[in-house]
Amino acid sequence: MANIKIVSIVDDDDAVRTATQTFVRSLGYKAVAFASAEDFLKSPELTSANSLIADIHMPGMSGIDLQRELTDRRPELPIIFITAFPEERVREQLMAAGAIGMLSKPYDGDTLIECIEKALARKA
Repeated sequence: MANIKIVSIVDDDDAVRTATQTFVRSLGYKAVAFASAEDFLKSPELTSANSLIADIHMPGMSGIDLQRELTDRRPELPIIFITAFPEERVREQLMAAGAIGMLSKPYDGDTLIECIEKALARKA
């Protein structure tokens, strides 16, 4: 059996989370979704995910806080951010910290595919 890549998704919006999970699965990857950063950090996918798609603005731990936490725990994990509130200052901060990209909601499917492929090309 082929080694199926795992893409974890963290988004507090049920509709976006489900749509993103369905989209990622349609690409042939295993997609595991979480409603919060805290849930992801407590899950087995923390150590098995090959890539992460995370919302920036969430109750509790934000996507930015999650990236900081992962810098200590899984610095090699590539992260793609999605947000309904794109700010260039935030994009620059995330990219400087190693993010693959920051997409605006609603995101373009082809752009997300490019980001996922770039993320999975990294060793995670």
